[in-house]
Amino acid sequence: MTKFSDLKLHAKVLKAIDDAGYTTPTPIQAGAIPPALEGRDVLGIAQTGTGKTAAFTMPMITLLNRGRARARMPRSLVLAPTRELAAQVAENFDTYAKYTKLTKALLIGGVSFKEQDAKIDRGVDVLIATPGRLLDHFERGKLILSDVKVMVVDEADRMLDMGFIPDIERIFQMTPFTRQTLFFSATMAPEIERITNTFLSNPERIEVARQATTSDTITQQLFELPGTRRDAQAKQKRDFLRKLIDQEGEKVTNGIIFCNRKVDVDVVAKSLKKYGHDAEPIHGDLDQSHRTRTLEGFRNGEIRFLVASDVAARGLDVPNVSHVFNFDVPSHAEDYVHRIGRTGRAGRLGAAMMISTPKDDKLLAAIESLIKSTIPRGEVGEQQAPVSKASEADAAAENKEERPKSRSRSRSRSSSKPKDEAKADAPETVAESKSAPKQEPKAEPKAKSEPKAKPEPRAKPEPKASEAASHDQPRENQSRSRGGKGRGRNEDRGPKVVGLGDHLPTFIEKSFADRRTD
Repeated sequence: MTKFSDLKLHAKVLKAIDDAGYTTPTPIQAGAIPPALEGRDVLGIAQTGTGKTAAFTMPMITLLNRGRARARMPRSLVLAPTRELAAQVAENFDTYAKYTKLTKALLIGGVSFKEQDAKIDRGVDVLIATPGRLLDHFERGKLILSDVKVMVVDEADRMLDMGFIPDIERIFQMTPFTRQTLFFSATMAPEIERITNTFLSNPERIEVARQATTSDTITQQLFELPGTRRDAQAKQKRDFLRKLIDQEGEKVTNGIIFCNRKVDVDVVAKSLKKYGHDAEPIHGDLDQSHRTRTLEGFRNGEIRFLVASDVAARGLDVPNVSHVFNFDVPSHAEDYVHRIGRTGRAGRLGAAMMISTPKDDKLLAAIESLIKSTIPRGEVGEQQAPVSKASEADAAAENKEERPKSRSRSRSRSSSKPKDEAKADAPETVAESKSAPKQEPKAEPKAKSEPKAKPEPRAKPEPKASEAASHDQPRENQSRSRGGKGRGRNEDRGPKVVGLGDHLPTFIEKSFADRRTD
């Protein structure tokens, strides 16, 4: 059996490996380290969680142990697709180079340019960066890549998914043609193969596992929920996720829950917190400092559940993840392999559970075609059916109560009024209200003087009677009979308007009173 001591690594690197507690290299490490130490280009293809980061960090430290870095001219370059993965590479470098005098700089977004410029100006042996931030420094004239001797591209397939391939090609052209290139990926898409054929010179190809295969240490299960209303589907999945966690019980020491959308990450995290589970979200829209704290808390065991987007699907090394829950079926089949690869790492056992709905059938078919196996179906159970139906019924009841409110309000109001008022107020009985005056003569005040459902202060029966009796009296008498308020009505205007009946609205009464006062 091959040991690290057989790989011709530097003595200081071997000492650091012993301190970390490792004795036997993984297959990708045993295959990639010897040709890398010989100065050859390496193309490593291995599933996630097999130790690819150490496979290029260890030989790179050995090769750079001799020499000295110059200002703004790094001696080696490591490109990573995400900030978290770049930070993880930096941690690996610190672990295996702690007995050497090599320096490093980490160039990622969310960190001040000033601090990063200060490190580059002093000179670094290893520059670890994301493509975007690296190009920002280069365009500002703060970085020179003409002295790069070793260049590493980690998680190349993730670079392709994130649209970094044009940036990678540009960075390759900035580095010397004589550089040594170490290229690592979990899958080998045609576009990535084109890049390797263009920029790698006679590489040593190490493929320790068939592309897009899942680890044998991971127990997979798929739970197919029945179809339901769209507005109730998300709640149904959240209910079932909590049920899965409760069923696993103490087996779930910690877990990562993957969602396709950032907004769902926040919603699921809040839902778990509401029901007493220790969960925190992590996605690209959060500040880098917040993402770093959350990831560190998860690694230290302070956070039990990490609800994440695919920012945490690639390369992150948290050795003791017991469970991975796919709240959503991933849109890209390759992402399924990377997501569940967060558990069952370094020979440990892990469990991966995925929740699906009928609309995910095509995505499931693509995943099973990629991994060339059928994901075992788990029992949804009798307990789930009432939950999903109840949630659907609740959503339907809420919608049913909300929709007819505007119609039922008018109907209930019209039913509580007298028949004549209902005809006048309801818009659907306009024809009936027009025919109503034909049944009762307009000249009869009794039909029009029936009390209506108006506020009591406006209904003054006694003044109405005195007003009707004193219609032909002089203006002074009218004002005296109406409580001393002058109406301002002219005697030569003829009889009262029948349309208002015996009731004179207050606002009209006030307007005439004000005019007379003036």
